[in-house]
Amino acid sequence: MIRITKFAALAPALLLGGCLSLGGEAPESLLTLTPSAMAPAGSGSQGAQGSALAIVPFEATKALDVTRVPVQVTDTELAYLQDAFWVDRPARLFAQLVAETIRTRSNRVVVDGDDPGVNAVDRLQGTLRSFGYDARTSEVVVIFDAVRNGEGSTVVTRRFEARQPVAAPETAFVGPALNAAANDVAGQVADWVG
Repeated sequence: MIRITKFAALAPALLLGGCLSLGGEAPESLLTLTPSAMAPAGSGSQGAQGSALAIVPFEATKALDVTRVPVQVTDTELAYLQDAFWVDRPARLFAQLVAETIRTRSNRVVVDGDDPGVNAVDRLQGTLRSFGYDARTSEVVVIFDAVRNGEGSTVVTRRFEARQPVAAPETAFVGPALNAAANDVAGQVADWVG
């Protein structure tokens, strides 16, 4: 009876130890996107529901729907940059960057998130097609296909692209270059949205 009691007392600790195994070492650092301009604290905007812009969660290709940085090795071969990990999925980070860029460049109400909570007539969505390093050209490439409802029942699409040269295929160079290219594309989208 005493042996069973001792085992029962140790069982939660053994189970908890199994829950804490993360299957490898944590990365030394994580990459994120930083907007080139941010709305100051306390700022806000107000407008009619019809003038609000809802940022619908962006989609991404399967190669980008991970927290790794893809490397285009050849036309048909893809790898991932060693020791480079995003803090969140790139499409989500990029959507937040686009929302903040539009917010700082216009006086529009910009609502972003999985559940915007506002039935905004004007909606921006899209697919991230490329967001990584191209070994063939030694540059990072960001390509975003935007979709926006136009007047009446029309739909408007546009492809945006930015490239930045990279000194070496290392996280210390690729991360900042991707941030710069992402900010470039976010600015293009903000100008297009108006």
